[in-house]
Amino acid sequence: MKKICLNKARIYTGLMDIEQGAVLIEDGRIADVLFETRLKKLALDSSYEIIDLEGKIITPGLIDTHIHGIGGFGTETGETEDILGMSRLLLRHGVTRFCPTLYPSDEESMIYGIRNITAAIGFEEGARVQGLHLEGPFISQARRGVQLPEYIKDVDINLMKKFIKASRGFISVMTVAPELKHMRELAIFSLKQGIVLSAGHTDATYQNMMEGMQAGILHSTHFFNAMRPLKHRDPGCVGAILLNNSLSCEIIADGFHVHPVILKFLLKEKPIERIILVTDALRPTGQTKGKLIANGEEVYLDADNVFRRVTDDVIAGSSATLDLCLRNLIKWGVPPSDAVKTATVNPSRLLKIDGERGVLMPGAFADLNILNDKFEILETYIEGKPVFKKQEN
Repeated sequence: MKKICLNKARIYTGLMDIEQGAVLIEDGRIADVLFETRLKKLALDSSYEIIDLEGKIITPGLIDTHIHGIGGFGTETGETEDILGMSRLLLRHGVTRFCPTLYPSDEESMIYGIRNITAAIGFEEGARVQGLHLEGPFISQARRGVQLPEYIKDVDINLMKKFIKASRGFISVMTVAPELKHMRELAIFSLKQGIVLSAGHTDATYQNMMEGMQAGILHSTHFFNAMRPLKHRDPGCVGAILLNNSLSCEIIADGFHVHPVILKFLLKEKPIERIILVTDALRPTGQTKGKLIANGEEVYLDADNVFRRVTDDVIAGSSATLDLCLRNLIKWGVPPSDAVKTATVNPSRLLKIDGERGVLMPGAFADLNILNDKFEILETYIEGKPVFKKQEN
């Protein structure tokens, strides 16, 4: 494989910033990340292709741990081709790894979907599937959002074993309600399988969340949304997550799901390393024609660019892309270095792939983006290969 030197770039490695430097790529991995002064002292051999980026930005590839679909492709179909379609389209937004996220359905359909979605692994032409995110079915009826009530279930470890078997071990994250009976047993069992347990669609009290933490539920799904809120006499699920830095949280930074002022408050209370940027994007995100369908129901895009269910105007989900959310964080005053962490190294740590993905350091896979000074995606590399380049107007 050709050796590449991406030279004269501003680099956000996920760990530190380099104002002017270079990334060396060899055999699909990062060979080195150098300050410009250090690079000048090296004599690169003729096998390197030197690409002058003229001050453009390099970041690790973005990782979306919670996404239902994009461009008319979605997980709810349960078809492998939909996941491959998502894979291709996500490159436009700098996403190099993602967790296709499934809503609950009947047992047969859910197992069918799990089996077919994981069948896409190894055949992606674009962003790679890291593993599944199951958003249920062991969640709260009281905080179900648009999830269909008939598919929400009591905790059932035997059913969980069926999910794991169908996935061939590729379940990465599972959203659960910590307050449910027998949740402790499920949590301990799931952790032994390497699955990240995330509190979401939950009516958990503060005490429920403390007990969930003890069982290993240390993450939270679309924080603030679809969970018991913070009140002065009832700190609830939100209060527990805010006050305990062992708990990390997903944030949908579309400007609607979480108000920018609340995000600033969160950043005062929670270390940046515990915040993970996600989209929760639905199947019709970016779709330009045809009926907009999400989770089997017709939706429409409102004035806030949020999908709502046609039948009752209930919020169905986000139309955001991860690069847009990244730009929003920066627009709202989050330092670029911190904003980049929330979409790269932070999710890689959650998924236990840190050191391999989501960071630019020697030995890591060369999954990276080249961006302009507006943080718009220009090019994307996966394992050292250029896989997307924005067409010039």
